[in-house]
Formats: sequence, structure tokens, C-alpha cells
Amino acid sequence: MNTVSNLLRPKAVELTGIRKRYGNLEVLKGISLEAREGEVISILGSSGSGKSTLLRCVNMLEVPDAGEITVAGERIGMSGSASSGPRRYDLRQVDRIRSTVGMVFQNFNLWSHKTVLENVIEAPVHVQRRPRKECIEEARELLEKVGISNRESFYPAQLSGGQQQRVAIARALAMRPSLMLFDEPTSALDPELVGEVLRVMRRLADEGRTMLIVTHEMGFAREVSSRVVFVDQGMVKEEGTPSEVFGTGRSVRLQQFLAG
Repeated sequence: MNTVSNLLRPKAVELTGIRKRYGNLEVLKGISLEAREGEVISILGSSGSGKSTLLRCVNMLEVPDAGEITVAGERIGMSGSASSGPRRYDLRQVDRIRSTVGMVFQNFNLWSHKTVLENVIEAPVHVQRRPRKECIEEARELLEKVGISNRESFYPAQLSGGQQQRVAIARALAMRPSLMLFDEPTSALDPELVGEVLRVMRRLADEGRTMLIVTHEMGFAREVSSRVVFVDQGMVKEEGTPSEVFGTGRSVRLQQFLAG
């Protein structure tokens, strides 16, 4: 993506000074990050670095102790401070913003008692109140897109891990999100199944979707990212294009991580 033209695009999401603490452990230490429409941002870091917590703050699955979150130009209103207990927010606003943000989790999180098709149409029908027939038609198109149209009547337990994750991607897309979040989407998969999920994600990137991806797939991050962010000990230690982050001039800590 051309950097100059990208700067002219609206910001899809902006995080400013995000802090998060669990007891005495400060997991996020004032992280700021933005993604403009059409950007693919890969977030790298070792286990415990805070990258997944950061991603979960975007749609308020984790409420930051400090900092601001703006999605599609709308700032999420939060009041209070960590010292006085969890920050307060308007649940209606957060629910509305969440409906525009698709999230794909590490462990699929599919409803085990629903078929593939039922999993995909659940939120569009019951959250967005869209006509069931329309949602079914769109779900079938999405299942075709992710390569599992012949599994719509199957239950999650009848699918491989890679197939379940592709259902999860279709389910997220069914909400017609403006922003997609991926939290280590291949880490729970057997090695031979990783490729089928990454192929779907590559296609989404090629379509120009805005994506924040926590991943340990270095080759994928190098290939599809507009920018790469390296998080270490709750702070952004490196940020730049894939060639900058994976190239020369890296910090010792990043070199250690990439060699890891």
C-alpha cells in the first residue's frame, strides 16, 4: 500500500495511551496505535507481551484503565479511573460499535449446538435484526468464500480446526464489519491446517479490508501487512513497514524475538 495515499484515508481505529493492569501486573503501559481504512496491521510479540490484551481493548472485551479508543471517528466514552474501580462506559454505545467490529478468536468460539449455517446467521438475524432469508443467502456466499460451502449443515465437532476457524471468519464477516480483529487465529491449529486459514486471510487483505492481526506467522506478516508493530513488556518497541521491521536496524530485543 502506498504510504502517502494511505495517510489520506480516514482512521478506522485509534488507540491513545492505553494502559491495563491486573492486580500488581501492568500489562499495557501506555500504548498508542492507529490503523487507517484498508490497512493490515500485524502485531507481534512474545507470550505475555500484552498484544492480545491490546487487541481485546479495541472492542472493549477488556476495559482499559487509562487511555482513549476511537473507532471509525467515534470515541468510546469512558469515565472514572482504575484507582476508583473499573472505568464506566455506555453499554449501548459499546454494543453498537462492537457490531461494526468483527473478531476471530484463537479457539474459534463457535456455538457447539448450532450448525455451521446457524452459527453464521445468528448475529445478523438476532443482533442486527436483518431478514432471515437475506442472512441465509449472504451466509452461503461467505461459506463459499472461505471454502466450506459443503459443510453448512455440519456441527462444529464434525469439522477440523481449520474448518472451524474458517466458519468463525465467515461468522465475523456476516456482520459486515468495517474492522476485523484476529487474535492469533492459527495458534490452536495443527501445522497442516494453518495454510488454509492464512489463505482466507490473505484474500481478505487483498480485498482491502482493515485488519488488526495478532500473529506469530512471520512470513504471513511480512507478506500481507501494511505495517508491523512489535510489542514487548506492554510497550510498542518497533513499528514500521514489513521491510523496516524485518530488515536491518532492528533492536536487539526484536532480533532475539525473530530468531526465537
